[in-house]
Amino acid sequence: MVERPYVLLSCGMSIDGYLDDATRDRLLLSNEADFDRVDEVRAGCDAILVGAATIRQDDPRLLVRSAERRAARVARGEPANPLKVTVTGRCDLDPGARFFAVGDVGKVVYCSSETHESAARKLKEVATVVDGGDPVDLHRVTADLARRGVRRLMVEGGGSMHTQFLTAGLADELQLVVAPFFVGDSRAPRFVGDGDFPWGPGRRATLAEVRQIGDVVLLRYALSDRFVPN
Repeated sequence: MVERPYVLLSCGMSIDGYLDDATRDRLLLSNEADFDRVDEVRAGCDAILVGAATIRQDDPRLLVRSAERRAARVARGEPANPLKVTVTGRCDLDPGARFFAVGDVGKVVYCSSETHESAARKLKEVATVVDGGDPVDLHRVTADLARRGVRRLMVEGGGSMHTQFLTAGLADELQLVVAPFFVGDSRAPRFVGDGDFPWGPGRRATLAEVRQIGDVVLLRYALSDRFVPN
């Protein structure tokens, strides 16, 4: 069996399962206490992965916010921030996006075989570009990350990435935060799309923890026998 990192999916959604609304402004689904919890989880990972759509829509920094946590990583002999990773089919990415431009940390882009050559030219100054297959194969991606020393991978979205990791059976843990409101707009992105998921009525996922954090609730699901409880 090919080695792969421990894969932790992290997501915030509305009561009705949306990641955002349909406006251009980013919808904040959580609160400061939970943002700090997520920062702690980030600090304990070797890499953070988001899809290309998340980079285009949210322009995330994907850095550890806490100076104390960054210092603790350095004291352990690790970079101050985890490796940044993205997956893209057509490489419609801006080299000036904060994913690439912010933070003294490595960036890896997995693209389709068809776009690998052009992506490498476009992003050669800001990232390591890797042929991920055609279409991009997440088994190949996670195996490559393991060879790069990634032992713990945090997947922060968006819905397409969550769907692909879950349907591929590559998720070991899901941390799902539910916000206390509805979006109610089918144009908005959902937590996951259609797919053949390993968990259904005949195979229920294991709920490992429920925690109230202010006005939101954290649900932790164990999705494999590799699950590591805190």
